[in-house]
Amino acid sequence: MQSPTQFIREVRQEAAKVAWPSRKETLITTAMVFVMVILASLFLFFTDQIIAWVLRLVLGLGG
Repeated sequence: MQSPTQFIREVRQEAAKVAWPSRKETLITTAMVFVMVILASLFLFFTDQIIAWVLRLVLGLGG
């Protein structure tokens, strides 16, 4: 078991070794996440609409 001060010192040393992304890298990555979320949601929306249309066609529901 180590003292809390020793633990905090070691945590700071390890945090200093982390390669933090630049602001530009962070913004690009964030934008890519938003683009992928939009694309995935559009794909799932249209897939759901097609499946619903096929089911209505096959089962004769709603018109």
